[in-house]
Amino acid sequence: MKNITIIGAGTMGNGIAHAFAQKNFNVTIVDISEENLERAISTISKNLDRMVAKEKISNDDKLKTLENITTTTEFSSGVKDSDLVVEAATENVDLKLKIFKDLDNLCKSDTILATNTSSISITQIANVTNRKDKVIGMHFMNPVPIMKLVEVIRGKETSNEVTNLIMDLSKKLDKIPVEVNDAPGFVANRILMPMINEAIYTLHENVSDVEGIDTVMILGMSHPMGPLHLADFIGLDVCLSILEVMYEGFNDEKYKPCPLLTEMVKNNNLGIKTGQGFYDYSEGPRNKKVASQFQK
Repeated sequence: MKNITIIGAGTMGNGIAHAFAQKNFNVTIVDISEENLERAISTISKNLDRMVAKEKISNDDKLKTLENITTTTEFSSGVKDSDLVVEAATENVDLKLKIFKDLDNLCKSDTILATNTSSISITQIANVTNRKDKVIGMHFMNPVPIMKLVEVIRGKETSNEVTNLIMDLSKKLDKIPVEVNDAPGFVANRILMPMINEAIYTLHENVSDVEGIDTVMILGMSHPMGPLHLADFIGLDVCLSILEVMYEGFNDEKYKPCPLLTEMVKNNNLGIKTGQGFYDYSEGPRNKKVASQFQK
């Protein structure tokens, strides 16, 4: 397995591309936007610069990593020679199903198709292909170059051979893979998202303010960042999508998104990526302050 294609040049896509390229895989990033592709390469280069500055890699390592990456807006040419495709597009069921139908038609018969979905059923995605045994979940954590975990999610018909191969491949990326079975939210988000949702309810019901809620979880539970800050970091639209998938999948009120979360997404207050969420990032993500609507 040498040729890896990443579908989507966003935060997760460029992070996954970085992880593979740094381990000397041939990586192609496919996106519909040339601007997104240019931004992805710029982000990868900046992240590599930080690693050089910290003496984690050499400048030659950085240059070699960048040489391992090509980009294209041509979907068919970008996937035709791939041994593995990792889809990292927007967390939208219809979009992912369309992508996998197209991949199934365009890729070699032995190409493994993986998705970085954080909540959508692997089995549902596999069902639109004629290679159900070769469809699997590879749920990387953000930021990908730093975070060690990869959730490796088996669909109902994912083969043992493919699962073992992806587990071994994840280890070659210096990640720690954990095999899980297909269920809404898998493990990470099934536990994380209800916590974030409850933190939003706690704010919505005026139990405490933004800083108070986050401080309790940081100091009391030893979390590296509070749940509201983490929600901003993930993207409130992503949090809402995951909760909606779990709410529909389990038909359980405990997964119902808080009205405040729904309202914030409707108003495009999505967190760091739009500069406004529970915190204000208008001066950059490292200069957060509580958003004005949540100030006492």
